[in-house]
Amino acid sequence: MSLTETPRANRLHIGIFGKRNSGKSSLTNALTGQQAALVSDVAGTTTDPVYKAMEVHGIGPCVFIDTAGFDDEGALGGMRVERTQEAAKKTDVALLLFSGDDFTQELAWLEQFQASKTPVIAVVNKADEQDAPALAARVLEESKLTPIAVSAKTGEGVESLRAAIIRAMPADFEQESITGDLCAAGDLVLLVMPQDIQAPKGRLILPQVQMIRELLDKKCLVSCCTGDNLEASLASLAHPPKLIITDSQLFRTVYAKKPPETPLTSFSVLLAAYKGDISYFTESAKAADRLTEHSRVLIAEACTHAPLTEDIGREKIPRMLRARVGQGLTIEFARGTDFPADLTPYDLVIHCGACMFNRKYVLSRVSQAKDQGVPMTNYGLLIAHFQIDAEPRPRATPDALPTW
Repeated sequence: MSLTETPRANRLHIGIFGKRNSGKSSLTNALTGQQAALVSDVAGTTTDPVYKAMEVHGIGPCVFIDTAGFDDEGALGGMRVERTQEAAKKTDVALLLFSGDDFTQELAWLEQFQASKTPVIAVVNKADEQDAPALAARVLEESKLTPIAVSAKTGEGVESLRAAIIRAMPADFEQESITGDLCAAGDLVLLVMPQDIQAPKGRLILPQVQMIRELLDKKCLVSCCTGDNLEASLASLAHPPKLIITDSQLFRTVYAKKPPETPLTSFSVLLAAYKGDISYFTESAKAADRLTEHSRVLIAEACTHAPLTEDIGREKIPRMLRARVGQGLTIEFARGTDFPADLTPYDLVIHCGACMFNRKYVLSRVSQAKDQGVPMTNYGLLIAHFQIDAEPRPRATPDALPTW
């Protein structure tokens, strides 16, 4: 990706949900102004969710998700509905299409969205083909939501729907920056970025790209080095950096060599705060001290790439855990969107930085772990806990960014 491109994980996710043939794909195309989704009169045309990244005036960078009908049937239909449920966990704003004579399923999904605090906009689609006023009155009566009548064919109501999406955007969606108040314009920030097999020649990994772009936007002075050039880089600076951000694997090395007055954090720790619940992650890292050879650990990765030599999640962290706990420790893996519904068999869940997931999706996993009483931490926080004999620096608020 380029330095000017907003990653999909950082975009507002707008999900479109409804029965088969309710016009979800047509509405997606009308909202995006493109033929983003295949349209057909055949029920069940949309199988896997279709993600379309867009830039919409007033909304900014966003992703429209066209989902399979939640009334799909049979074994294959059940799998499609599961994918729709997975898309719902990523949805920041839900467009719920009401159709037919029975709203039982729509109301069940409305209840689900409300339970997860997802803003919902009720939509009466195909307004040019049916008695939209009568249908809208029924929707209002049964759902207590005032629906917007839309015709994807004629364009009626599309602008009103866009305006409703802007009004429904979560108040906290425009989050603080990844680095928060750790640095400001004019501050020198040193990034320690090892270029190993995880970052092939000529490329930077996504967290590094995101961090550089943000720091440039904040008008910070950015200096980059690899771990083996850390001392030379520090010596070349006129004054100590305001902040050092390192790859988690080098935490101990960088901590030992950094200027005492310069706070240290990692890419993974900052992403943990940006995407998830930093307080819960920090406290949960201590659960690693209670592990025994009879414990079970789940390592969850957002990426589904093929394993590489010395992969941090699949090799380095397991090796680190077993060196402390014993070789009998059971470690299992969840990759991509494959995440167990039941986390209770595990004594600890360790999640990656989730640069490929949006905040809503990560928080759904955090809520799941909390509800089931299972500690859940993050790669960077676990490594910092293991490698540095020091607590994070005192924080003004529980969710402030930790540094060492």
